[in-house]
Amino acid sequence: MIKIELPFWLDGAELTKLKAAAQSWWERVEGWLRWPLLQMDADTCHISVLELLAWQRDITRFKGEPESLFRLRVKYAFINAVDAGSTAGMKRILQRLGVGYVEIDERMAGRDWDVVLLRFSDSQLSQNPELLRVLIQHYGRTCRRYDFITLTPVAVHAATVHFNDDQQTLVAYL
Repeated sequence: MIKIELPFWLDGAELTKLKAAAQSWWERVEGWLRWPLLQMDADTCHISVLELLAWQRDITRFKGEPESLFRLRVKYAFINAVDAGSTAGMKRILQRLGVGYVEIDERMAGRDWDVVLLRFSDSQLSQNPELLRVLIQHYGRTCRRYDFITLTPVAVHAATVHFNDDQQTLVAYL
């Protein structure tokens, strides 16, 4: 904001009040002029403006979607559109939107060439089923089928024991 300064010969009680009033007025006007710019940030804008930004960026809010996730999807719409269509890009999209680590396998032996396997943990799949469906529909490759596979970590314990045994090999010939 500009700081209004008066020349030294205009220094006086009444002019100081006038200067303070003008300063206050122009700060308010500056706030009015900055408001539209502040509404372009998907993190802080009003929800009705967010819906306009979402329409502009081709994002549709699905039923039951939390506002924080909707804001993230609108915020990253452009970069997600750039990343769409590649394996590394799909991994980055899922990381950005809070799904987490995913393994993606394409063109496996013994399976149809158009099947893509997405490996998630059990908690990822159960917490984000609708989000994953929307992301695959919106950013997935055309003419591909996506299969979700659940990874469930299991703890395995192996013990090593000293085993003293004798071995003999007997060979018989005719």
